[in-house]
Amino acid sequence: MPDLTTLALFCAATLALLVVPGPAVVYIVTRSVAQGRAAGLVSVAGIHAGSVVHVVAAALGISALLAASATAFTIVKVLGVAYLVYLGVRAIIKRDTADLVELKVHSKKRLFWEGFVVNVLNPKTAIFFLAFLPQFVDTAHPVAPQIALLGAVWIVLGLASDGAFALLASALAGKLRGSARARRRLNVGSGLIYLGLGAYLATSKS
Repeated sequence: MPDLTTLALFCAATLALLVVPGPAVVYIVTRSVAQGRAAGLVSVAGIHAGSVVHVVAAALGISALLAASATAFTIVKVLGVAYLVYLGVRAIIKRDTADLVELKVHSKKRLFWEGFVVNVLNPKTAIFFLAFLPQFVDTAHPVAPQIALLGAVWIVLGLASDGAFALLASALAGKLRGSARARRRLNVGSGLIYLGLGAYLATSKS
């Protein structure tokens, strides 16, 4: 299993990534702005129910990959760094002028399942789990339990981070509507976080 130092690094890296707004955060913030705090928190629960699916898939997929070829596993880890760099560059050069969209009011049950589907059917989430989690795995020990543990930590931190987004968005609903400058600053900040994490993983001894 990962040692305490590895877990601490994973938690720090995870928190850095969770604050980067992606499709899930956009969904949560939009729902919180449109329907309030309760709707945002229900959406968070749905999103991370979907995260469980990705964690299980990553545990099975990465374990199978390592069993097939240690070299292939290393390639996945290298591609993970490349993917983080790609996300960082794309976020920095991205020009986003879209405003938050007003949504129809839905029941809490529907909000939960919409959040679940948003996350499960997002191919970027699956790719990201496969690219990110292996960076913190010790291949000298069974991989699946390590992935499961790291995934569980990810989900707990995700619930806390996304829950904070939901609460903040519902409290600042008026100010969050239509701020292009704020979105641009978020894009640049997000890109720098991705690039920094990619550089760290590229130079770390894993």
